[in-house]
Amino acid sequence: MKTRSCGLHRFGLCVSVSLWCLFVAAAPSPKVPRVRAIVLGIAQDGGVPHIGCRQELCERARRDPRRRERVASVGLFDEESGERYLIDATPDLPLQIEALPGHVRDRARPLDGILLTHAHIGHYTGLMYLGREALGAKVVPVYATPRMAAFIRGNGPWSLLVSEGRIELHEVEPGKTFALGARLQVTPLQVPHRDELSDTVGFRVQGPRRTLLYVPDIDKWEKWDRRLEDEVGRADVALLDGTFESASEIPGRSQKDIPHPLVPETMDRLSAPDLARRVFFIHLNHTNALLWDGARRRALERRGFHVARAGDEEEL
Repeated sequence: MKTRSCGLHRFGLCVSVSLWCLFVAAAPSPKVPRVRAIVLGIAQDGGVPHIGCRQELCERARRDPRRRERVASVGLFDEESGERYLIDATPDLPLQIEALPGHVRDRARPLDGILLTHAHIGHYTGLMYLGREALGAKVVPVYATPRMAAFIRGNGPWSLLVSEGRIELHEVEPGKTFALGARLQVTPLQVPHRDELSDTVGFRVQGPRRTLLYVPDIDKWEKWDRRLEDEVGRADVALLDGTFESASEIPGRSQKDIPHPLVPETMDRLSAPDLARRVFFIHLNHTNALLWDGARRRALERRGFHVARAGDEEEL
């Protein structure tokens, strides 16, 4: 009897342990808060429909708002802290703020920061919505190079945003990494572009797990003091200048006036499969056939590349 009792005790203990193991295995693992990068727009500065454009792409977009493309921008959202950031303040800023996940904790400060690449209209003019005529924002941090910050301070109406406390400028030096909140590290990367009013930067954004490279505007990769292949290789995801697919897109205008690397040129440089898979083209001009030509887009994808789409998300 004593021996049988011990055996039953051991049997019961084994069953209990087994059931506990099954329970633990079946229980959902705790969700780890992520840092997410969200594409909020893919178009060149003029958006789609583009002013003065009469091609079918733009005419359809005028008739059907679902076909519109907002100006290129990326949002950053930290699920742990609730912090929300924008890369570039586009003319579509009000809608892009609304498209960001998370909650607005303070109506007058709907963002924890805005990072500016340069002083062309698609990249900074959305700051106007932070003024007293619209949001009446309070002390929204804006990260810009010293030259870009000097342009904002020295020229109205942007200077009013500073003097009235609508924005708070934080100067960041190209090549020097700075912390953006608790879980993001950002490095501005100076790039050659038409720097009439400011210099131009892209950004390397490093999250807890992965790294994003964002370079929506550059004259030519050959003019950069960095190797594109090396920079893409250091990133997990690269959102790159895809403004034009062909030099013949803009009849009557010289590419010398608006230089950008053509999409096929970029693909040829990054043809290695391990690099190609990381690349998403962004900042597409309304003349770029990749916006509407499915066959061209599929040919690009067969080579391993992608065209960014509004709503795309990547974990950082």
